[in-house]
Amino acid sequence: MKTKELGQMVDLSRIATEQRNPDTLDIDRVSTLDMVRKINREDAKIALAVEAVLPSIAEAIDRTAERLHDGGRLIYVGAGTSGRLGILDASECPPTYSAPPEMVQGLIAGGKTAIFKAVEGAEDSRELGREDLMNLELNSRDVVCGLAASGRTPYVLGAMAYAREVGALVLSITCCPGSEVDRAADIGMAPCPGPEAITGSTRMKSGTAQKMVLNMLSTGVMVKLGKVYSNLMVDVQPSNEKLIQRCIRIVCQAAETDETSAREALEKCGYRCKTAIVMIRRHCDAAAAEEALRAHDGRVAGAAGEA
Repeated sequence: MKTKELGQMVDLSRIATEQRNPDTLDIDRVSTLDMVRKINREDAKIALAVEAVLPSIAEAIDRTAERLHDGGRLIYVGAGTSGRLGILDASECPPTYSAPPEMVQGLIAGGKTAIFKAVEGAEDSRELGREDLMNLELNSRDVVCGLAASGRTPYVLGAMAYAREVGALVLSITCCPGSEVDRAADIGMAPCPGPEAITGSTRMKSGTAQKMVLNMLSTGVMVKLGKVYSNLMVDVQPSNEKLIQRCIRIVCQAAETDETSAREALEKCGYRCKTAIVMIRRHCDAAAAEEALRAHDGRVAGAAGEA
């Protein structure tokens, strides 16, 4: 990143993620075992920090699910580690839940190149964040989630400001409560796991905290959209041998049947777990099972006659 003018320099002393950790001042001098113990003790604080913001996460899930149910999209926007975490979460939704690729997307400052290599200056441009969302034809049904450990990334702030202009729901995940990114969101999720073991290395505790919140957010939304039955991934895509076997196992467990019956039902419906489960539970063919699922908004429990 190019050097900024003195008057534009960020005051790192005011940023929570840039504070020096008093418990790791000697991390470069202790034994390797003590070093990893120190890191592990810091990591143990992350889940408690996330627990403190569960009400905000729950609200974000409910409001996001409503919009995605009506055709909206969830779009993560971040830079560096935060941007990569958003892309990772988005990329796992199609194979896990058969979500359309456009339903959950990730944007990173600097584009695809920045996934693997830093792009100089990209995160410092508010206009770039705005442009990237404009290129996706963002609309009022969508949800934009700004990701920034420090809570100050200009690229993210620019994207969030544009999202608000078009009437999209604006979320944020940051590790600095009360930061600019946190304040710019309709719903801010800001776990505060404390100073990093290595000062300012936000790929560590902050990155883990963001990943935990992302896991909850996308998983919770998919549960609300009916892509989970009990605790089974009934919308999984059987795109490889491991996932084909998982489909068979899911149908066996959900329909309380044997492997042969599960495989037969899956073969008759194109390996759609939901359909196969309803076929077995209701003793019907694939067409009737699909009709039952449509009538119950894709929810297996209702289609199977349980609720």
